[in-house]
Amino acid sequence: MNTSNNTIQGFIKAKLGILKNWLIRYSKIVMPVVLVICVLITVVIAVNANRKKAEQEETVEASEEVDMSSNLIAVPQVPLEQDAVPEINELFYKYYTAMVDGDTDTMSELVDHLDETEILKAKETSKYVEAYPTLEIYTKVGPREGSYIAYVYAELKFYDYDKTIPGMRVYFVCQDENGNYYINEDGEENESELNYIREVNLQDDVVDLNNKAAVAYNDMLAEDEDLVDFILDLNNEIDKNVGEALAKAEGSEQSGEESGDEETAEEPDEAETTEEPATVVTKVKAIDVVNIRTSDSETADKLGKAAVGDEFTLLEEKGNGWSKIEYEGREAYIKSEFLEPSETMEASAGNDDESENNTEETQADDSASTATTGTVTVKENVRIRASASENGEKLGTAYVGEKLEVIMKQADGWTKIKYNGKTAYVKSEFVE
Repeated sequence: MNTSNNTIQGFIKAKLGILKNWLIRYSKIVMPVVLVICVLITVVIAVNANRKKAEQEETVEASEEVDMSSNLIAVPQVPLEQDAVPEINELFYKYYTAMVDGDTDTMSELVDHLDETEILKAKETSKYVEAYPTLEIYTKVGPREGSYIAYVYAELKFYDYDKTIPGMRVYFVCQDENGNYYINEDGEENESELNYIREVNLQDDVVDLNNKAAVAYNDMLAEDEDLVDFILDLNNEIDKNVGEALAKAEGSEQSGEESGDEETAEEPDEAETTEEPATVVTKVKAIDVVNIRTSDSETADKLGKAAVGDEFTLLEEKGNGWSKIEYEGREAYIKSEFLEPSETMEASAGNDDESENNTEETQADDSASTATTGTVTVKENVRIRASASENGEKLGTAYVGEKLEVIMKQADGWTKIKYNGKTAYVKSEFVE
């Protein structure tokens, strides 16, 4: 028996010895093959693990979708109703009236919430808006208790455009704890509420109402090229003025402590106000190499470059950090920080602009005219004209609250101003 076992062990040892010698002899071939086999085994294990992980994630996502769908608010298929809720009608009549008047206090009471930019834009836009002669108010039940989704079709009338312009806006109207309706713009709707509003906005009757406004508006644009320019210019003007107001407000906050309270500031005596004549910067020069642009924006088209020492006629130093200059016979803009005054003059009635007086002005009693410096504020929308006459060429319109650079208040009831680098006139009764 032992002999048999010894024979088997000897046989196995002999075979292992042969295998060992063979592996040593062909190791350069065998080892890479073994390595490849190990890598393949690892890949197979990893693939199987990833497959199991993906299956588990799909199961989780499916369960989450089921949970989400169970949390969604059911959207009822009910038709739009016009003038169905008198309190909501009253809310929007009051809101749109406030927009026309620029009454941001009332708007702030009706909306949760208006930020500073929206308030400034509402004030600025109101200068150009004459009325909303048409308001159609439609509602559908909203996602919260007592809430509504309101669709307001409005026709807007601007001062400087004869026709009304159609449009539509969507509002989320909620009730406060006292049952009063307000426009909810706090942006805190949850996903379920947002989904509800999206679904309602896609219902056929809502789409039809939106198309009604869109088609009417697009037809007007197609028929009237001037309207396109009017709207573009108006939007640019509003955005520019809002930007200036924001910049001015930010600057006022930073220097608030230095400027002090108007009510407690000491009034300068007459001697102090008349000791030195006011001066006006008429020319500026570049103190660094800087781009000259078509408008007061760093993204505006470049007209050229100003080199150090280049001099320009200053048309206006704006509150947003830009200066309007004359460049190659046209208006252009340079960042004010790269300019310094190079020529000034005393602000008086005896400047070169006096040579542009028309017949009516020269016939007026010069002794009753008042030389003025600084600006006047428009207290009612007024036409800007090329001459001191109601028949004079219309150059533009000055709107309530706008500041105009004044040259002289004349005895004939007109105020001479600077407008776009030119001498112009407005009726004195409309400015202060």
